[in-house]
Amino acid sequence: MLKVDNISFSYGTIPNLRNVSFHLSKGQNLALIGESGCGKSTLLKLIYGLYDLDEGSIHWNDIEVLGPKFHLIPGMSFMKYLAQDFDLMPYITVSENVGKYLSNFFPEEKQSRILELLEIVEMTDFANVKAKFLSGGQMQRVALARVLAVEPDILLLDEPFSHIDNFRKNSLRRKLFGYLKKNKITCIVATHDSTDVLAFADEVAIIKEGEIIDKGFPKMIYNHPKNSYIASLFGDVNEILINNKIHLVYPHQLKVTPDSDLKVEVVTSFYKGSHYLIEAKFGNQTLFFVSQSEIEKEKIVGLSLI
Repeated sequence: MLKVDNISFSYGTIPNLRNVSFHLSKGQNLALIGESGCGKSTLLKLIYGLYDLDEGSIHWNDIEVLGPKFHLIPGMSFMKYLAQDFDLMPYITVSENVGKYLSNFFPEEKQSRILELLEIVEMTDFANVKAKFLSGGQMQRVALARVLAVEPDILLLDEPFSHIDNFRKNSLRRKLFGYLKKNKITCIVATHDSTDVLAFADEVAIIKEGEIIDKGFPKMIYNHPKNSYIASLFGDVNEILINNKIHLVYPHQLKVTPDSDLKVEVVTSFYKGSHYLIEAKFGNQTLFFVSQSEIEKEKIVGLSLI
């Protein structure tokens, strides 16, 4: 079990993380989500042992995670951390980068393992290409394969799909998170992408200004957000006053109803493929709702909650 107990950290005089605590079981996937600068990346670096804590402690089972004051080479051997800079060696091939941490004593097993990992990240065709010739997204996929090579107990991923094309991203997510579950590798993902959270995370921690303000099952957090900040991390959200109470409503939770008392004026329609996202005016507010068809500008329509 990973135990993060009441940790705090600051780069200077202003704390970057305050009183952060959570526990993770083996094989669990935790997503960290929050606005830029909230402390997600810093938390991953602390868990890996790249910085020394100001307060609190971090343990993996009975092993305490310690920082540079205690280790000549920072970082814990049973973890792997994928930062946003990838850190590939540019003048060796993709295969050689992936096999960097694998033993050379068993060359056939090493080659088999490299091919397995390249298949997971869909980079088999680039096995003999030098890293310097790869695109940013391709480098990110190779870096993912490399951190998986020795099957760490804990994998720390900082925006692991940020450079990868959308058409490939979903397939890669399914393969990667499926592999981690199958092999019971504990994973913590810092992300801005709600798909990483809703489809694959076992739990989600919401971070704001260095503190965890909510934590739980993704479905519960999404369906019952405590405030507009949390709801906005999953996409557009409306704040609607109904019976003197503010309701946080996602666009898909509103439907056009002719006899509704909630009347809005359509501003524009955004085509989304399977539906239209409609922007509308409600008094001084801007509301968004989903429609299966385009609605003409300035038309007055009624809305109701689904």
